[in-house]
Amino acid sequence: HEQVESLYPRPGWVELDPEVLWSQFVGVIKDAVQAAGLHMRQIAGLGISTQRATFITWHKRTGKPFHNFISWQDLRSSELVNSWNKSLLLKVVHVIFTVLHFLTGNDRYLAPSFLTFSTQQTSMKLSWVFKNIHEAEEAAKKNNCCFGTVDTWLLYRLTKGSVYATDYSNASATGVFEPFTKSWNPTLCNLLSIPMSIYPPVKDTSFNFGSADSEIFGVPIPIMAVVADQQSAMFGECCFHPGDVKLTMGTGGFWNVNTGEHLFASRRGLYPLIGWKIGEEVVYLTEGCMSDIGTAIRWAQDINLFTNVDETEKMARSIVDSQGVCFVPGFQVSVNDPYLCASFMGLKPSTTRNHLVRAILESVAFRNKQLYDIIVKKVRIPLQTIRADGGVSNNSFVMQMTSDLINKKIEKPANADMSSLGAAFLAGLASGFWTDKEQLKKLRRIEAVFEPQKELEEYKPAMDIWLQAMKRSLHW
Repeated sequence: HEQVESLYPRPGWVELDPEVLWSQFVGVIKDAVQAAGLHMRQIAGLGISTQRATFITWHKRTGKPFHNFISWQDLRSSELVNSWNKSLLLKVVHVIFTVLHFLTGNDRYLAPSFLTFSTQQTSMKLSWVFKNIHEAEEAAKKNNCCFGTVDTWLLYRLTKGSVYATDYSNASATGVFEPFTKSWNPTLCNLLSIPMSIYPPVKDTSFNFGSADSEIFGVPIPIMAVVADQQSAMFGECCFHPGDVKLTMGTGGFWNVNTGEHLFASRRGLYPLIGWKIGEEVVYLTEGCMSDIGTAIRWAQDINLFTNVDETEKMARSIVDSQGVCFVPGFQVSVNDPYLCASFMGLKPSTTRNHLVRAILESVAFRNKQLYDIIVKKVRIPLQTIRADGGVSNNSFVMQMTSDLINKKIEKPANADMSSLGAAFLAGLASGFWTDKEQLKKLRRIEAVFEPQKELEEYKPAMDIWLQAMKRSLHW
């Protein structure tokens, strides 16, 4: 599992080199097949799970990119986001859709009635591309501009340009795709002056997309699933039923709730998504996300607060509390406030590395509690099993504290990398390797179950101070 190095050409900009991403992707597949002691001829199908909302545009005829991949963490659109969110036009849109929702009772008018833009969505950054990159704008006028998230670019390259497509899970995570109508959103594109001709066709998640060109791996390999990472992890965790909850703690943190065939409109801090589409079945999710979980822990390692991530748990448990030290994450971006300032507060002469590390880990659990409370309040479905994954789920301090705070049992699987397992499950279903989801459930392996051990009251003083620190860090 190799991380593609991010590029930071200007403050706040986060990019990925498309050629580096492509060569590492091919390399990872070859290494995985070799490590498993297999030959490419034995591979029945490929499932691709990718990071979401990171995108690129390229020339339809030449295949040449107009710019690097612009990451979901990129902040170049923060000025645009701010001015749009304060604009009179957006207020007018809110009023129109509030009235439509009131008159019709149709939930599809609810989302636009409190539409707000965020720097994590693709929409504003795409608008930035057409305002600032002349070649992309010119190509779009001649119907020669292609837009793609990471999956679309990889599909295009794997098939040497013969397949141009995405799937419902990736499309719905861009913020430019309307999950109610299952189509790219013309109203939003008109509002932001984004040409409608640039979007790829949207296919099922578990589906035969065509085959990788035989020159790449020596043999043609069918591409049987394309899925966004969070939805893929949800599938890998076998969260197939309404009310099932997945908590991923990786670079960022994501709470996903399976809402079945019901699509809940956006609420503050929560966002509707298509989980997956397999034939006639469409499963919807509601998502809450938080930035900078793994990022913050990695940063702490980079500045030598500890040498090995495994030490953090022991360091946090070696003291009774953080001595009033609070950590507010926000290195990259916050959904509601792009100007949130990452900070430590409450430092004293007696503060040690242990206090700093404990404060970082506590901030993860506190934000888990915040998001869980929003979900309980807003999602009108009884919550069932909660399953965690992602690198930070290996930290039992964070897991235990989260379980205590939400007063719920949390299951942790034996394999923390669920995105790749979900892609494999979806590809296996499409190629007939498995015939139904019941077979997948039997493959689940639970390594640990965390049950509440402390009363919420015990954490209240620390959480109150942390919430105060959060307020101080806003609008920096």
